[in-house]
Amino acid sequence: QSGPVIDMPVPASFNELTQDPNLRQYVGWVWYEREVLLPRSWLLNALTTRVVLRVGSAHYYTIVWVNGVQVTEHEGGHLPFEADISRIVQAGPGALCRITVALNNTLTPHTLPPGAIQFLADESKYPKGYFVQNTKFDFFNYAGIHRPVVLYTTPTVYIDDITVTTAWTGNIGVVRYQVLVAGSTHYSLSLSLREKEGKVVATGNGTVGELKVVDPKLWWPYLMHENPGYLYYLEVTLLAQAGGESLEDLYTLPVGIRTVHVTRSQFLINGKPFYFHGVNKHEDADIRGKGLDWSLIVKDFNLLRWLGANSFRTSHYPYAEEIMDLCDAYGIVVIDECPAVGMRDQENFGNKSLAHHLTVMEELIRRDKNRPSVVMWSVANEPASELTPAAYYFKTVIAHTKAIDPSRPVTFVSNANYAHDHGAPYVDVICVNSYFSWYHDSGHLEVIQLQLNTQFENWYETYQKPIIQSEYGADSIAGLHNDPPLMFSEEYHKAVLQKYHSVFDKKRKEYVIGELIWNFADFMTAQAVIRVLGNKKGIFTRQRQPKAAAFILRDRYWKLANESSCIHPTVKYYNFYVLKESPFPF
Repeated sequence: QSGPVIDMPVPASFNELTQDPNLRQYVGWVWYEREVLLPRSWLLNALTTRVVLRVGSAHYYTIVWVNGVQVTEHEGGHLPFEADISRIVQAGPGALCRITVALNNTLTPHTLPPGAIQFLADESKYPKGYFVQNTKFDFFNYAGIHRPVVLYTTPTVYIDDITVTTAWTGNIGVVRYQVLVAGSTHYSLSLSLREKEGKVVATGNGTVGELKVVDPKLWWPYLMHENPGYLYYLEVTLLAQAGGESLEDLYTLPVGIRTVHVTRSQFLINGKPFYFHGVNKHEDADIRGKGLDWSLIVKDFNLLRWLGANSFRTSHYPYAEEIMDLCDAYGIVVIDECPAVGMRDQENFGNKSLAHHLTVMEELIRRDKNRPSVVMWSVANEPASELTPAAYYFKTVIAHTKAIDPSRPVTFVSNANYAHDHGAPYVDVICVNSYFSWYHDSGHLEVIQLQLNTQFENWYETYQKPIIQSEYGADSIAGLHNDPPLMFSEEYHKAVLQKYHSVFDKKRKEYVIGELIWNFADFMTAQAVIRVLGNKKGIFTRQRQPKAAAFILRDRYWKLANESSCIHPTVKYYNFYVLKESPFPF
């Protein structure tokens, strides 16, 4: 009725699914709609059943209607939102449920990430009304419904939220919990903590309390223990009455017992020094864009384990919950980053931006606060933190984040001059991006070690906090070779990494606590004269084939694992392969 429409899969970005170049670079509103028939059991008893519509992620501003009635709106991509649609769908049981989603991918100076619309008014050069979306981040602005949209039910009295923190001393593990219940004040709560094998190891009652576990199996990172990623399962059972009927709501939460602590020169997990040797990533794939792709996710985790990587940063936005679930289960440590990337202008630091930033951090922490894999929150990537407004802005965001979740350290990623970074005094860990001999002194490999050493010395002397090299690397075109090494060749890529590694090996004995390569895989960007079908800094191609740099990293990461005093003595490593007692086949 509204004009031509096309089939659109969910989850997926819409940009690369047709041959229409206008859709690939489209900016503005798009509309999704489908009809579903709900089970009659969901609809016949409004006193006992609650029906919820949940959207995993939509980019960026979204309005949702059910049967023509607006049920919710949400600002920002990358994080889930939901609406109680019981009243609407239960009013006409048996009828089709029509779900309509309008989303707009326009970025403004006050969104996360920020952007700006530029109107080009010279009609001798541009059509009337012509505009472009400008951004200051280096990845393609994919848009669409990127994660699953689901309908589910709960009782009308239900478990609304669970918060868990853990600790351990000696042979006693402690799981502290707080449960929020909605729909009534008359109910009972019981809790059981089960081992992975199903045995109940602790029980409790009520909305607040703690469970004690004798001889707990701790959650350890991959390559730090023979049994990484160990999870208990907290079963929370609610019983209540409504409409003359007994109601039961049951939620099972995976729980990892572990502690995180930061000193002036170390990052400790379960009291032992942890060294981040990992990657930065993107949710990015051919055709699907940022849409959830289970096959690609599993492939990436197998590559991470092959590589010997123990960690990654969710550059530059929160990743799908399915990815985070695997991090919990496999022991992959995560620096969880919000979508504050490209904050380069004064107006990005105003009150409107700040209010939205605080909301995003609340949403992110609410989603991921119970994950053992998440050891640190990152509140921004490469902001213009040297600008005067940034001091108050980041002091507020970091303080707000710590107030919501005091159990984890906070960072943001800087590439600014250490002497003018207004956010660094408030973070717990310094994260620094640098691309010596690439964006600076291009082609001059001989300056890397001196400049990198100076960078580390200046940051640590100024702030006395542990440092992670959160990005470094170079572009390389797979199959392009040159000796002596020249930029964009695989040999140059390897040489850059090796120069960095020689400095890391000295500084990790002092205060450098990690190194995260940029990037895990090649990814799409906006078109530019310095980009050949995207950013080519991946150690894997976009199709996940290894470049020479991948083997350099693999060699290094397995050596780091071998040298670590944290590896359990029953795990044997030789020639960078696990020979026995590994949970993973190599």
